[in-house]
Amino acid sequence: MTSVAERDGKAGAVTRPAPLGRRRDLGWIGIPLVALAGLAAYWLLPDDLALLTRIAASALFVLSLDLVLGYGGIATLGQAAMFGTGAYAAGIVAVNWNNDPFVMLAAGGLAGGLIALATGALILHARGLTLLMLTIAVGQIVQEVANKARDWTGGSDGLSGIDPAPVLGLFRFDMFGRTSYLFALAVLVAGLLVARRIVRSPFGLACRGVKEDPLRISAIGGSPKSYLVALYGVAGVFAGVAGGLTAVTSGIVGLDSAGFPWSAEALVMLVLGGTGRLYGAVIGTAAFMGIHHILAASDPFHWMGFIGLFLIGIVLFLPGGIASGLERLGGLLRRPAGQGEGGA
Repeated sequence: MTSVAERDGKAGAVTRPAPLGRRRDLGWIGIPLVALAGLAAYWLLPDDLALLTRIAASALFVLSLDLVLGYGGIATLGQAAMFGTGAYAAGIVAVNWNNDPFVMLAAGGLAGGLIALATGALILHARGLTLLMLTIAVGQIVQEVANKARDWTGGSDGLSGIDPAPVLGLFRFDMFGRTSYLFALAVLVAGLLVARRIVRSPFGLACRGVKEDPLRISAIGGSPKSYLVALYGVAGVFAGVAGGLTAVTSGIVGLDSAGFPWSAEALVMLVLGGTGRLYGAVIGTAAFMGIHHILAASDPFHWMGFIGLFLIGIVLFLPGGIASGLERLGGLLRRPAGQGEGGA
């Protein structure tokens, strides 16, 4: 598949592998920067660890959306269905059977992946606005099922009483949020590494090919729908792990975790950061939630207006998101060192 993509690229194919390659190489810079920035925030913002923990878990969720939208071209407003399913699965497992944090993450990822595969096989027959509406419907169904299954989920009161065991049996979750944040940061960095490996694999190249030209993938013997369903399932695993991580670090799961507003906010975060760039999910999440935290504290009634203006400015002047602006800046800084447009 890779060799075919390379040959097509030389012939002027729409998949444009060379620019994607240059963009993906920035991942090795972006992921260490995420880890270093996260550790710096741990020391510089010790009073805001709860917010930083939410940002880390949310960034993993937005990363799952980037996989389906940025790399597969699947427009969705129901990604929270997988997140909420994973969060409830992790919480139910912790309350009833095993409260080990890694078991909770595994339960969340498994549940998110299964619901994504089951629904994706049905809704990915559709395209465009119809697909968008179906993803919203899936999210609403999951939320209503969670509301009705009160014995397991707590219904509208939420699932509480989640008390995760110490990480590796050594690091207890304390009231200051130190363990929660470091655990969330470690899971986010691991998720970025795995996602980068996936998008650079032949499977990831095939999914990008489906996004750009599904007819060409069919012509060389591939199945566009199979690739998209598989990618949707993989993204569901990431969203489920993010939901499980939220259950671990917050100790409660509510109906809003599977609601439409959460899917819409994730899309806004992704657009702010930049689609098709893994670390763009982290940048967009940090920007959105950071601005939300600051402005909501000073003006709780009008902060969304500023978010709207900020988003309009990003779309108009940085269509590729904040990450594209950082890439341009990095390119300008490299040019004086003798690296041209085709530099490594």
